[in-house]
Amino acid sequence: MNHILRKVSVVRQAVVLNQALTSCRATPSIQHPVWCAASVNERQYRSMPTHGIGRWKHLLTKRPPRKKKGPIQMRPILPATSQAYGTLNVKVSGYDMTLVEHYYQYVHNLCIRLGIKVAYSYALPTKSTEVMLMQEQSSKMYIDSVLKTHERVVQVNRLKATTCPIFIEVLLKNQPEGVQLSVTEHTEADFHARFKVRPQLQELRAQITSKASL
Repeated sequence: MNHILRKVSVVRQAVVLNQALTSCRATPSIQHPVWCAASVNERQYRSMPTHGIGRWKHLLTKRPPRKKKGPIQMRPILPATSQAYGTLNVKVSGYDMTLVEHYYQYVHNLCIRLGIKVAYSYALPTKSTEVMLMQEQSSKMYIDSVLKTHERVVQVNRLKATTCPIFIEVLLKNQPEGVQLSVTEHTEADFHARFKVRPQLQELRAQITSKASL
């Protein structure tokens, strides 16, 4: 009995498959444009607009234009009071730039730790000094070496009179060899010493002012 049922099911499956094949042959085949060879060769995206593909600057928020930096102007010098000093310059100088730079950073960090207000922290133009020697049995001089002096300044405002002795003592105890330390009041000459002197530029400015006055 089971053998007969199996034969009937096989026959039914064969009939169903034949019907499916005949229906596929009768209906025309529908080709999807993606699978067509003609649609692959036709580059339709060339005629389509890009709409800013690859651009990202329009996604950022617009910032206001930066103001042009003018010449640095001198700030007013703070006067000294009975409880605190005015504007002081802690100058560090030496021939070895590495030692000067490290000690300069130490002075700046010490001011921050002690709560001393640092107004400016800058480097002065490097000064070159030529060492001349005279040859034996002659009056001619020749350059033996060139010494370069590096200077750094930490400008301090309102240094308290009670903190000043402790501050100076700590600086002197940690001062490395070959580095000079000085503490002076800030003046207008110290402000102009920050900039390099350009005689050619000064001559041109003088000529322009003279022509403008005429």
